Amino acid sequence: MTALTKTRSSFYRRLYVAHLVDSGVTSVPAIMATTGMPRRTAQDTLGALAELDIVCEFEKDAGERHNIGRYVIRDWGPFDPSWISAHAARLGAELGYPPP
Repeated sequence: MTALTKTRSSFYRRLYVAHLVDSGVTSVPAIMATTGMPRRTAQDTLGALAELDIVCEFEKDAGERHNIGRYVIRDWGPFDPSWISAHAARLGAELGYPPP
């Protein structure tokens, strides 16, 4: 395995996080627990999905007073979610995340 460039690792991280959200890992704490990434990285990655034309929105739970809810992928933009799902283990491994 060759070393990842900053650009490639950022791209892979965004695809991987979008895959996690689509697979039911729908909160910042859950993403942190699954990947080991810091809170700020998880938050920034979710926010950066729009730069790839992936529409990821926070859906607040009905009746909750605070930001309690989940992230949802509304549109994958130019990406094929089935391809990302099929390659998610490799993407995670390249990023150094534990196996799902």
